[in-house]
Amino acid sequence: MYILRTADVMRRYFDTLLEPYGLTGQQYNVLRILRGATSEGLQTMEIAGRMMEKTPGITGLIDRLEQKSLIERRRCDKDRRCVYCAITREGLELLAELDGPIEQADEQLMARVTNKEAGELVRMLRAIHGDE
Repeated sequence: MYILRTADVMRRYFDTLLEPYGLTGQQYNVLRILRGATSEGLQTMEIAGRMMEKTPGITGLIDRLEQKSLIERRRCDKDRRCVYCAITREGLELLAELDGPIEQADEQLMARVTNKEAGELVRMLRAIHGDE
């Protein structure tokens, strides 16, 4: 239960930080994923597979980001059925603006934990969900 409780505390903390920017945690996650993608972008299901928190409503999430002009959809020239999502200049600018506050929030949340403890925590969490 401690892991769920801690995840909830951290999620609420970051949601409060993102709210003035008009973003949810999941929307921020999509933007970060797309910032790390090639200029071609990623298909919707590939974005869904990379998300930290799985969501059945990925299409709606993408729709809301597109309405805010933070991402754009492009049809593949070779296969019109394929749609790629890419981050826009506005999306990149918003992420750049958030980089500092997010890093500060992360540091603040982890301030009571030593580097050694943080490393051990990451190792244990990876073991729990099979990444080790």
